[in-house]
Parts: sequence; structure tokens; C-alpha cells
Amino acid sequence: MRKIEESELIINEDGSIFHLHLKPGQIADTVLLVGDPGRVEMIAAYFDSIEFSVANREFVTSTGTYKGKRISVLSTGIGTDNIDIVVTELDALANIDFEKRTEKPVHTTLNLIRLGTSGSIQPEIPIGTFVSSHISIGFDGLLNYYANRDNISLLDFESAFVKHMNWDKKLPAPYFVAASEKLIKLFEDSAIEGMTVSAPGFYGPQGRVLRLPLWKADQNELIEKFEYKGKKITNFEMEGSAIAGLSRLLGHEAITVCTIIANRTNKTALADYKNNVRKMVEMTLEKILKL
Repeated sequence: MRKIEESELIINEDGSIFHLHLKPGQIADTVLLVGDPGRVEMIAAYFDSIEFSVANREFVTSTGTYKGKRISVLSTGIGTDNIDIVVTELDALANIDFEKRTEKPVHTTLNLIRLGTSGSIQPEIPIGTFVSSHISIGFDGLLNYYANRDNISLLDFESAFVKHMNWDKKLPAPYFVAASEKLIKLFEDSAIEGMTVSAPGFYGPQGRVLRLPLWKADQNELIEKFEYKGKKITNFEMEGSAIAGLSRLLGHEAITVCTIIANRTNKTALADYKNNVRKMVEMTLEKILKL
């Protein structure tokens, strides 16, 4: 069995993994992923008890129980590059023997649920709506660095989208990945179905113009009009594609659920959205009791 070298899997002196500072056994099988480190404390306040909390840079983790269910909540910061770290290290904690530096013989499947905020791109989706990303679209290019990405991607969607957008070859090749069927069913009565773009930036990649022009001035209008197999792109966020893609490749269940806090088409925004996010968190905690 292949041994993973020290330079590839960096383990800290205390036995924790390099970035997350977590040790094997310290994560639950169900992990809530949030962008904002401050949101970890907010969610953990619902727990009956907290086993431990640890923080390193933007990565803050609390593991505890909610109504007897063991759950971890972890902040990722912003962007799919951070998701590459988070999902890879969570998988390592679950499926690599740190002492032997080898893959464990029995695979552990994690439930990874991202809870975030998002902007809708369809005029009929009002602010305050919960969107469950049945399909995530990566503008970031991250999944293209890994083997077998075509095996878990929706290649027909990709081809149709690239043609529709007249996609510039200088941009990363977009990828489309479906969420976990199990987790889609979990949220089907509480969130609308979404096909969600994960952008590698907040401004230009999401069609915002301050002082710099876009590669394609009508980028968002084209994205709004894209339709394939009866599905339209619903919203923008910045992490879900990497969560969906890496989880598929590594054998985990994953989904992104977001609260819509702005409508990019109607030019409206919800400045005070914290209560809506709290309702999404409360809904999710009740849902995952069924896992």
C-alpha cells in the first residue's frame, strides 16, 4: 500500500493536520461548512454540548452534539482554493491512518453541507429564499487539476454552456457537478432547486463592474438566459463547486444550501440578513437529525 510522504501530508507536532489543526476522531461524520468564522460560534450555540473548539487562520471548528446528534461546524473562509484545503484535509482525517501514512482499508463517508449566502440571478427568485444547489458550476477551474474529473461531471451541461457563452479559452474550463442525491432529498421540501455558479471572485467573475470592464459585458445576461434540460442557473456564490466536485471524487455526500440576500437582476439586496441565515441554520440542524 502506498505510503504518503511527509511533504504531501503535513502533520503538526501535536498530531493535527496542517491547516485545520484537527486530529483524527475530532470531526463528526456530518460537517456543516460556513464561510464566516464568526458563524461557527453562532451555530455551535445551538449544540447541547461542545467537545472542543480549535482555530487556525480562517479555519475555525467546533464539534458537539445537537439533540444527541454529533455534528462538526467548520469555517472555510472565502473561495474554492480554501475548499481544496478543507475537503482534502477532512477526507484525510477520516480516511488516512496518520501513524502508518496509508489509506485506511474501510472508507468513511462524510456528509458535507455548506450553508452560505448568495445572490440570485433570476428575477423571480426573491431575497430571503433558500436555494439548494442540485448542480454546482465551477468557474474556478479547481477540479480540472484532478484526474477523473470527467467521470463525475455533467459533460453535456458543460458543452452546452461553453457554446452558449462562447467561452473564452483564456478562462478556466467550467465544470458542472451534481449534489448528493441523499442530501437533495433532505432539503427538497425546504429550499428551491438551484443550479449555482461558484465564482473565483466577488467582482468581475460575478459580473460586477466598479472600474474594470468585464471580458464579456453581457456576461450575466447570458448566464441568466442559459437553459439546458429545463434547468436554469439560479444564483452565484463562491465555494459550492469545489465542495461538490471534490466530494464526488473522494466518495463523500455534499450539498450547498444558501440564503438569497441579493437579486442581481432586480438590483435589490437584503442588508440585514442575519435572521434569515439563522432560520436556514435552524432548519438544517433539524434536517440532519435524520441522517
